Amino acid sequence: MTGPLAITITINGEPATRAVEPRLSLADFLRAEGFTGTHVGCEHGVCGACTIRVDGRTARGCLTLAVQCDGLEVETIEGATGNGCVADLQDAFIENNALQCGFCTPGMLLTADELLQENVSPTRTEIREHLSGNYCRCTGYQAIVDAVEQVARQRAERT
Repeated sequence: MTGPLAITITINGEPATRAVEPRLSLADFLRAEGFTGTHVGCEHGVCGACTIRVDGRTARGCLTLAVQCDGLEVETIEGATGNGCVADLQDAFIENNALQCGFCTPGMLLTADELLQENVSPTRTEIREHLSGNYCRCTGYQAIVDAVEQVARQRAERT
């Protein structure tokens, strides 16, 4: 039987060294560290509520073990809002009424931002496809797609 393992994860630019159980999910680790914007929904990687970034790419925090991130950079929604990279998306979500309960919103924002970094002018179909792994039970997605499309146009106009 293996006991706790020492790991160091850089979370939102700050290193955190902890002893963790080998089977602790990254989502549970982050929540214990106070990053509660990483929501735990299905715990099967299906709903997207636990979406975070690991070394710049979105990942499911519930399917990723904390020990797998030893030595890696993890960004949570708190980090993304703190550095302003999703501020325009947050504004567009509010303007378009693209959120209701807010449970899916952190994962939606990180996933939408990833899409817009990869594709500066996505079609509505591409937006829907990229967000398809993030479930929202409140909005019906129309307003979310509208918000992402609005930000894509705004970002394109600035370049």
